[in-house]
Amino acid sequence: MPVNISSMKILGYFKLTTKISLAQILAIIMVWMGTLAYDMQTPANAQWCSVSAGNVDFGTVDLSSGAAVNTTTTLSVFCIGSPGRTVRICPNYNSGIGGASPGGDPRQMLSGINQLNYNIYKNSGYSQVWGSHVWGWAPTPPTINITLSGGWWLGWGSTTFVMRGRIGGGQSATPAGLYTSSFSGSQTRVSYRYASAGNCAAISSFGGVQTPFTVRANVLTTCTVNATNMNFGSTGLLGTNVDSSNIINVNCNSGLPYTIGLDGGLSGAPSPALRQMVNGGDQVTYGIYQNAGRTIPWGDSIGTNTISSVGTGLNQVFTAFGRVPPQTTPPPATYTDTVVVTVTY
Repeated sequence: MPVNISSMKILGYFKLTTKISLAQILAIIMVWMGTLAYDMQTPANAQWCSVSAGNVDFGTVDLSSGAAVNTTTTLSVFCIGSPGRTVRICPNYNSGIGGASPGGDPRQMLSGINQLNYNIYKNSGYSQVWGSHVWGWAPTPPTINITLSGGWWLGWGSTTFVMRGRIGGGQSATPAGLYTSSFSGSQTRVSYRYASAGNCAAISSFGGVQTPFTVRANVLTTCTVNATNMNFGSTGLLGTNVDSSNIINVNCNSGLPYTIGLDGGLSGAPSPALRQMVNGGDQVTYGIYQNAGRTIPWGDSIGTNTISSVGTGLNQVFTAFGRVPPQTTPPPATYTDTVVVTVTY
C-alpha cells in the first residue's frame, strides 16, 4: 500500500510541474518501481534514459555550383534517477554503413558504387566532427549533462542537442541519385551514467543504447549552361564569307546524357543556316554550325542537328561556328539577333 500512495504523489507532481506524455509517465512509474530498491543499494548505477535521434536529411540538393549544403536535426534525451544527481550522456556515432575516410573525416553516403562526402558536426561552425569514443579515431562526441530535478525518491530531466550535417563543397561531379548511410547496431552507442562515473571516454566503455537514424541526400539531376556572344565585327560589302565563333559551356551531372540545341533566333528561321540579324526592316542572313568547316548546321531538332554528349560534373566547352554568307549588303547599321541555347537531359 505505501508504494501505491507514493506513485500517486509522483504522478500528481508531474502533472502540475512539467509537460510530458502519458507514455513517458507510465515509463517513469514502471522504471521507478523497478529501480527504487536498487537505487537505495547502488545509487551510482540506478538511472535510466530515453534517447532518440532524428534523421540527417539533406533533402533534394543541387551540387552543380560546388557549394556546401547544410542541414540540422535533433538528439533528444529524457532521464530519470536520483534527484539532484547529474546524468552524463555520451552519444557515440561511428562511420555509418557508408564508411568514412581515414581519421573519420569525411564520412560517405552511398548510391550504388557512387560516394558523396559529408559529415556530422557538434558545433555551429561545422568545424568539430561528431565522432565516437569507440571507433578509434580522434573526433569525439559532445558531452551532454542533465541535472535531475524533482523530489523525494525520483528526479527527472530532459534536453535536446542539435546535430549538424554538411555535404562538403566541390562535389559537382557527383552523379545524380539517392545517397544514404544508416547508423544502427554497432554504429551507435549512446552511453550514460551519473557524472561521478567519469568523463565520456570512461562512461562509453560501459556500453550503451542504440539510437538508429539515417543520413540521406537526393542529388538532383541538373545541367547549367552559359554562352559568350558571337560577334562578326564590322565589315563593308557582304561579298565574301564573314566568319565568327563563340563558346558554350555546359555542366551536367556525371554520366548524364544530354543534347544541346540552338533555336532559330528571333526570326524563327526554319533552317539553322538562314537565321537573321535585323535592324528595323533590314536584315543580314547568317548561320551557326557545329564544325569549323561550316558544313554541319546547328539547330534544335534533337537527333537531327543538335549535339549530344554525356556529363562529367565539370564544365564541358563547345564551340559554335558562325558564318555570314555573301548576300546583298543592307544599309550600314548594327544588326543583332538572340539565339536561345537549350540543354535537354
